Formats: sequence, C-alpha cells, structure tokens
Amino acid sequence: MLKWEYALLVRRRQAAATDAGWEIVFSWYGPDGSMIDVTPYGDTALAHLNRAGDQGWELVAMSEDPSLPGNNELHRYHLKRPKAPAPPRQRMRATGRTARRTLAG
Repeated sequence: MLKWEYALLVRRRQAAATDAGWEIVFSWYGPDGSMIDVTPYGDTALAHLNRAGDQGWELVAMSEDPSLPGNNELHRYHLKRPKAPAPPRQRMRATGRTARRTLAG
C-alpha cells in the first residue's frame, strides 16, 4: 500500500525588524516535525515550490489566513510525496542444528 508524507511551506509578509518596512519570510515544516527558515533559498513562493517539486513534493492545497490584522499575510502551501518504503526486515536464521538426544532404554 502506498503511504504518503506531508510537508508545509508557509509564506509570511510581516513587519521587518529593521526600518525596511516589510519582509517576506518562508518557513518549511517537514514531515519529521522540523521547522526550517528557507528564506535564503528564494524570494518567491514559486521558487520554493519549484525547489520542493525537484525533491518529489507535489502541491495539494493552498490556503490563506485572512484573519490576521493589518497588512500581514499568511499563505500555506500543503505538499505531499510518496513515502520511501521501509527497508526490508531481516529474517532470523538458526545458527546451527540442535541435536536431539534419545534415550535407549
């Protein structure tokens, strides 16, 4: 049976920490629960989605959070890809023959 793993790319437009005004920040939430700032890898959502596509990820949904006050923006890109099959389990083998004793009687 085919199994899937999921990831999330989040694009935020937020007030910059400096006087630059606004900044766009991209975060990657991986299937293992990790969160990575991937902003340095591209300045557009398309750049990040194409990079994810090169790694086998497929975009399955996109959502926007309109409830944020002011001019903040939050976009979520939901992705999936087939999960790599688990390595085969090793079989246990007997290490030798066990001799049965018989009693002559």
